[in-house]
Amino acid sequence: MTERLSPGDPAPDFTLPDSEGKEVSLSDFRGQSVVVYFYPAASTPGCTKQACDFRDNLAELNDAGYQVVGISPDTQAKLAKFVSNEGLTFPLLGDPDKTVISAWGAYGEKKNYGKTYLGVIRSTFVVDPEGKIAHAWYNVRATGHVAKLIRDLGLAS
Repeated sequence: MTERLSPGDPAPDFTLPDSEGKEVSLSDFRGQSVVVYFYPAASTPGCTKQACDFRDNLAELNDAGYQVVGISPDTQAKLAKFVSNEGLTFPLLGDPDKTVISAWGAYGEKKNYGKTYLGVIRSTFVVDPEGKIAHAWYNVRATGHVAKLIRDLGLAS
């Protein structure tokens, strides 16, 4: 179990492969604001809903100066299929050994139907242009979270 991140903390750097095998690093986004979200598994109902919500609101986020990156423990092949099937237009990165997921405090105990187990905690972060955590949300819901994020960022019209 890792410590959770809070606003003002430095965002843990990472370099992970995307759905095409290209390495993407958090430092690639230095000087920009970036939404980094962690989700349990590509192509599952909740994760598909969340990814499609980001896709459908990407122009609004990009226009406001926010890039979006999703991270899960999926393999490159599974991510590539997910990107293709859902027409996703932002990077999805794979962290099969969960090193980055853990460093961001997004791996830990979860409860489902009365059972406790270890897994990816659906979490979203906003990293400011200097590489610090501006916002941190843990245990977010797949449905409605992107709309809440947009409201919390003051982008809703």
